Amino acid sequence: MRRTTPEFPETLTDTARRAIGIEAPNKIFDTVLSGRSTYEIGLAAGITNAYPHLRHLVFSTTMGQSPDPTVELVAADPSQTACGLKTEDGLDIWIVGGGKLAHALLPEIDRLILKQNPSVIGSGIPMFDGPFQPQLFRPTDLRQLDSGIRILSFDRL
Repeated sequence: MRRTTPEFPETLTDTARRAIGIEAPNKIFDTVLSGRSTYEIGLAAGITNAYPHLRHLVFSTTMGQSPDPTVELVAADPSQTACGLKTEDGLDIWIVGGGKLAHALLPEIDRLILKQNPSVIGSGIPMFDGPFQPQLFRPTDLRQLDSGIRILSFDRL
């Protein structure tokens, strides 16, 4: 069975990586960006940094300090922050969760890699939660996994 794990080992949480014995180095991403609401899901479960193998930035204007010294709190504009990160050496940047954050970062997104599941489990969260802003991307790859999951890639035009 083909899985996304060998191609994107860094997208698994630390707990999942340890549970299935993945010690692979980061291949695609070395930084993860998340919004406060997404980050607080882990905090509620007692996890202060689900991705210690990545540089982890959490965007929040309401959190006073990070509960984990390896998680950077950022109150600045997400788009400007991402623009600066893109000038640094390293791998790509991954956005995990948060339609509002994804919308704020949309001008800086060069590539979309979407995982489409073959089931519906709820009403969902908008991928880009904000005012309508047309953006053009072109499809660059489609992979169908044995599980029925499809990995779709798009590059900005």
